[in-house]
Amino acid sequence: QVQLVESGGGLVQPGGSLRLSCAASGFALDYYYIGWFRQAPGKEREGVSCISSSDDITYYADSVKGRFTISRDNAKNTVYLQMNSLKPEDTAVYYCATLKGCGYYSGKYGYTGQPDSWGQGTQVTVSS
Repeated sequence: QVQLVESGGGLVQPGGSLRLSCAASGFALDYYYIGWFRQAPGKEREGVSCISSSDDITYYADSVKGRFTISRDNAKNTVYLQMNSLKPEDTAVYYCATLKGCGYYSGKYGYTGQPDSWGQGTQVTVSS
């Protein structure tokens, strides 16, 4: 059974850090582009970052560039999202999913195809 499971969310003060994990079972993550998404209450789900399949090239939305870092540990079949300098506007449920591709299109982060194999999400709350 193909499954992604997110973890690592929590409550953190502004300026703090969290590391989210996206663990895969039933398939090898290193063959896939993996994207992180987030959805805040009342807002549409947005893509925030992606890592490519073969060469681990990373891409970021402008809203998180310079603060978030996506990485992959193939031995643990896990993708991480290190989030630093967190802001209240980063509060959302964070999800990971497999992607067909991603990159910068006309200078903006984007992805191709429909995301697949969604996890259940992990809540991140940034508040003092």
